[in-house]
Amino acid sequence: MMDSFLNQWQRIDWDDTGLRIHANTARDVERALNAAQLTRQDFMALLSPAALPYLEPLAQRAQRLTRQRFGNVVGFYLPLYLSNLCANDCTYCGFSMSNHLKRKTLDEQEIIQECEAIRAKGFDNLLLVTGEHKTKVGMDYFRRYVPLIRKYFSSLMMEVQPLSQEDYAELKTLGLDGVMVYQETYHEATYQRHHLRGQKMDFAWRLETPDRLARAGIDKIGLGALIGLSDSWRTDCYMVAEHLLYLQKAYWQSRYSLSFPRLRPCAGGITPASLMDESQLLQVMCAFRLLAPDVELSLSTRESPWFRDHAVPIMVNSISAGSKTQPGGYATGRSELEQFEPHDNRSPQEVARMVLKAGLQPVWKDWDPYLGRKPARVV
Repeated sequence: MMDSFLNQWQRIDWDDTGLRIHANTARDVERALNAAQLTRQDFMALLSPAALPYLEPLAQRAQRLTRQRFGNVVGFYLPLYLSNLCANDCTYCGFSMSNHLKRKTLDEQEIIQECEAIRAKGFDNLLLVTGEHKTKVGMDYFRRYVPLIRKYFSSLMMEVQPLSQEDYAELKTLGLDGVMVYQETYHEATYQRHHLRGQKMDFAWRLETPDRLARAGIDKIGLGALIGLSDSWRTDCYMVAEHLLYLQKAYWQSRYSLSFPRLRPCAGGITPASLMDESQLLQVMCAFRLLAPDVELSLSTRESPWFRDHAVPIMVNSISAGSKTQPGGYATGRSELEQFEPHDNRSPQEVARMVLKAGLQPVWKDWDPYLGRKPARVV
């Protein structure tokens, strides 16, 4: 068996990690803030409760690093929900198979309508999202529709069920640029409590997905934990960092991005086991910028307009705007099929004005022909 992050994860003690994070003092935080390059211990210090009083200098350094590494641009993307069919039973998700809601999978004509509606909003970067149903929304579906969708957009990413290395390699030939795959929580016992039926019950299969992605040559790999699912969001965030550092060393050819989703209201939803407020979310995002200055940090419409307005100018590289979390949401305006309820419901134009007001430049596309991509079809 090939080596993977699973081997490293097995050597990390969850409880000990939590204790080490909470043991940090103000002196440890100050040392981390002045470090040229963060160690794992420095990162623990910046995740700790002791770091919250240092939020202003932490944010200032995060902003300097962001401008140095990424300039003044902020990329815009939009999720396209192709289906809410799901064969998993997960306690926190609106698409869970046990939830009684109308199910919908877009056909060819509906996909074309959605793509045209999204392009009309100005977007050229797309994230494809589905529930996890490998028979009805699996490789046969992707083989048929990914090439169609790719004609409309310069950059195409995907957030669907974990696939095999061979499947990812095939999807790359069809125009796929990146894959987002979130572990939800790195605490296995908690993971098992929240995944009751379906392929997603397999903790190890999901944990090793980024390894398969990198071996398949996928350009961008997105990581994250669902904040609030476990009883220690700090430990989960630290495990995301361990995962990132492992992948950067083992598969340096791929690019990486990080997202920070917090539990949001949905049908059949649960109460978070640990609460992270907005100041703590800002703390975590800044800590990751100091740990990994070259990694893209993304922020979705799960968060409030106020928070996004304040966080984006500090360290965010990629944002969604005007998101719909249900199949057919852009062309038809359906609302009854949502995976979760977005918090920031402003139009893309309103969010773009916020970015411009902050002295930054909204970017709606990621590829040009000279970078190796064919131009998207004019629609």
